[in-house]
Amino acid sequence: MRDRKIDTLNLWKLICNNDDEKAFELFFHLLNNSLIKFCILYVNHREIAEEIVSDVFVKCWLNRKTLLEIQNPETYLFVAVKNQSLNHIKKYSNIHLVQIDETNSVEFVNTYNPQKEIENKELIFRMDKAITALPQQCRIIFRLIKEDGMKYKEVAEILNISPRTVQTQLFRAIKRLSIVLSNYNKLNNYTPKSDIFKALTMISVILQLFFITL
Repeated sequence: MRDRKIDTLNLWKLICNNDDEKAFELFFHLLNNSLIKFCILYVNHREIAEEIVSDVFVKCWLNRKTLLEIQNPETYLFVAVKNQSLNHIKKYSNIHLVQIDETNSVEFVNTYNPQKEIENKELIFRMDKAITALPQQCRIIFRLIKEDGMKYKEVAEILNISPRTVQTQLFRAIKRLSIVLSNYNKLNNYTPKSDIFKALTMISVILQLFFITL
């Protein structure tokens, strides 16, 4: 994530200072997919998300000379996409925010064992359903940190909330997933030894210890 920040900032400077079209193309390919996935969390349709993200990139290019002072272009674009998404929702209030595109499903583990693969698919389905059922802000925070590798401060800047709120929301998401996993194991009379359980348990313990020491 840190290296990408350096890359995006360097490309941003080339775009704004030198009108470098090649740099803009690289900048676009570096962030486009992440921004679309983020936008889908608000508008629920990939086609709409692609259009919104495309519009944001176009505006950045057209207004590049007025954006020279921006030191964190990645955060700037995420905020711009969020604002455009909210504007779209206001305009088309019949669009609901409770579904997530199937392509955003969380893959916790890969296995070649047929039986385990079936079990893992069922667990992934349950986990994804639990993530989808989270409150919108909590769900978005989980996606940004889990899938995009963002730090608390970055997510806080994008969503215009405090880092502490980000931490609290992430803890709630992890706690909810841990409950789902625990119920799944009880239902299947399964003593969890898988990497999935170990990973989630470890994350949950780390978060709890972190909150205690704040």
